[in-house]
Amino acid sequence: MDPADKLSFDVAGVYVVWYAKTLQNSKALLSTVITDGMYYEVTYNGDKDEFYFDAYKKFENILIPGGEWNSDLT
Repeated sequence: MDPADKLSFDVAGVYVVWYAKTLQNSKALLSTVITDGMYYEVTYNGDKDEFYFDAYKKFENILIPGGEWNSDLT
């Protein structure tokens, strides 16, 4: 969080959007109850016993109707 936002929340305000585990590796997409457009990706590399944390901000959500998308592929 940006300290300038002066927002606070606890772990109960974090939720898992998607989670997958393959062999010794795991990945989770997380979000929070704060409506700031942020989402987070946490990856666990089991070979190295390391976690990677990435933060993303959603800027746009553009609708592409299925019929239009499929017609471009043919």
